[in-house]
Amino acid sequence: MEGIVPPAERVVATYSIVACDLDAQQWGVAVQSKFLAVGSVVPWAEPGVGAVATQSYANPRYGPDGLTLLRDGKSPQETIDSLTAADKDRDHRQVGIVDAQGRGATFTGSSCHDWAGGRTGDGYAAQGNILVSAATVDALATTFEANGHLELPERLIECLAAAQAAGGDRRGQQSASLLVVEKNAGYANLSDTVVDLRVDDHERPVAELRRIYALHRELFGVTPEEDWVNVDDALRAELQERLTTLGYDGDLPVAFDDWAGAANLEERVNGVDRIDPIVLDALRRASA
Repeated sequence: MEGIVPPAERVVATYSIVACDLDAQQWGVAVQSKFLAVGSVVPWAEPGVGAVATQSYANPRYGPDGLTLLRDGKSPQETIDSLTAADKDRDHRQVGIVDAQGRGATFTGSSCHDWAGGRTGDGYAAQGNILVSAATVDALATTFEANGHLELPERLIECLAAAQAAGGDRRGQQSASLLVVEKNAGYANLSDTVVDLRVDDHERPVAELRRIYALHRELFGVTPEEDWVNVDDALRAELQERLTTLGYDGDLPVAFDDWAGAANLEERVNGVDRIDPIVLDALRRASA
């Protein structure tokens, strides 16, 4: 850490992007830093409201307070104005906000360490401090703009990777985080958290975040119904044999559900008349 830390604050020198996919009704934050467990401080998001990244000498209250202001109808810029006006240490803060309409705003205090700054566009705000150069933030922005065909979580990971390749945090790498929310689209459709992944301490945190996101997709992703495989007699016999090999005997639906639960694939299972190809591949690998 550098400089004089305001009382009870820690410098979260980092680069981040807050963004949304209005078609999917998703909002998210991706962040990387030479800071332990950056995901515990920087990212905040609420579906239908917006997303906030609070960093530099971070004021964590900017997260929940910012979402409250957005919920009350403030624009991103009005929200930043309210947050910073009430904060005597505003010159040390950096914050990015995107709202329910996809409007973005970013703020960099005059005392943030160089290079520090931000950039906004349709559906995002990108910002960073203690960076090698402005190229890091430019890479966040241009990568987001160029990858509208990707789902929001993948799009945000690509932004982090491009920013790191452009220079990143001039002190190096340590942690990264990805948070994406959507109403009732999380686990068992009983949560708004679609993705909440954190790499707290790693030599290559963005690469590790990409790896664990791939695992997340395997366990919790959604395969279109038209791509599921019909279970005919031959496949039913194969499933029964493979499950028996793994120690799951008895009635096929029960054995299949028991194995899928143990493999953390229960979110991809809906009976045994049709099977998600991801689940079928996992079973075949496990019983090979």
